[in-house]
Amino acid sequence: MKNIILFLCTLYSAALLAQEPLYRMSTDKPRWATFENPKATVGAGGMENQTAKGHAFEPIKAGEVKTLLNVNGMGIVQRIWLTVSDRSPAMLRSLRIDMYWDGSNQPAVSAPLGDFFGISHGQIMPFENALFSSPEGRSFNCRIPMPFRKGARITVTNEASKDLDLFFYDVDFQLTTTLPADALYFHCHWRREHKTQLAVDFNMLPEVKGKGRFLGVNVGLITAPEYGKSWWGEGEVKIYLDGDGQFPTIVGTGAEDYIGSGWGLGKFIQWHQGCTIANDSTRQWSFYRFHIPDPIYFQQKLRATIQVIGGYSRDQVRQMIKDGHSLKPISVAYDKGFMKLLEGNPPALDSPNFPDGWVNFYRQEDYCATAYFYLDKPVNGLPALVAVGDRTRGM
Repeated sequence: MKNIILFLCTLYSAALLAQEPLYRMSTDKPRWATFENPKATVGAGGMENQTAKGHAFEPIKAGEVKTLLNVNGMGIVQRIWLTVSDRSPAMLRSLRIDMYWDGSNQPAVSAPLGDFFGISHGQIMPFENALFSSPEGRSFNCRIPMPFRKGARITVTNEASKDLDLFFYDVDFQLTTTLPADALYFHCHWRREHKTQLAVDFNMLPEVKGKGRFLGVNVGLITAPEYGKSWWGEGEVKIYLDGDGQFPTIVGTGAEDYIGSGWGLGKFIQWHQGCTIANDSTRQWSFYRFHIPDPIYFQQKLRATIQVIGGYSRDQVRQMIKDGHSLKPISVAYDKGFMKLLEGNPPALDSPNFPDGWVNFYRQEDYCATAYFYLDKPVNGLPALVAVGDRTRGM
């Protein structure tokens, strides 16, 4: 197994070299913004304490906004690293990261810090994928390239009711004199519904307008206790492109199918897809999918949703309905085939003629999603990040 992993890593490294050879020279100017050189000024790093680690970190007091990057000109943010002394779920949802491009007053990125770095429910753990990593479960790394033409500003705000004692960071970027004409701006949007509407799909990314690329999504959910140990992940991912109306162009077959698994979902972490949390005891789940080898471009607009559908045996579903739980049966798979319950004249669930099988049903859950995408403009027009109380409720 180790030999296979090493072989795959070698292939990936070779592919990177083919795209951008390491031996190529460039006139781009490397810069790092840190507390030791917050303005990323030439020849001005590490000047405090006679150059002996005089300013590695700062606290962020409750309500304080800390600027990580504020630079004018053209360039590309290539890497963001940070770590904090309080990595509790509440703090990781209370810290907010915002990014602004080209002097805009509206952030292109606005998300809870933990969720932005691929950590749902504030549960940090060692992992690495194509865009994010936490090598030992104590830090936050992002490798998404973020071009800007006139300037870039990145801030972190402490919206918790207590101070954060230690905050370390660096933002690595290149100043450049040219960017491709079709270089897109990076965006990120986070949203949560504490209880989804019955038979209404959850918007992982509400509709955005313009030209761009859907980069992927990190999804977290807390299943409702009334559904017990029933399976939550029958819902299909739908991606509405450009002229799509009621029906989308892209449709999957189920939640675990969307991230490359099948027949249930356990924990796994891979380069472009994975499930970092799969805990039916705490009823918490988290999964991600990055559309890097299978890009999804849009020319006018895009919206990405997931159906809130689960499944269970016929008799268990009958009992949940008897107990007054909110659900709506939609189909049943049984030994003689597949019956659609929303078309034709199927028997009622409590009818003796209803087949004994696996019943799929609409349900209601606590869903959140962090959607990553590129757009041809520095603003996206999406709703502002919700208040910290809504972000941290139930954590």
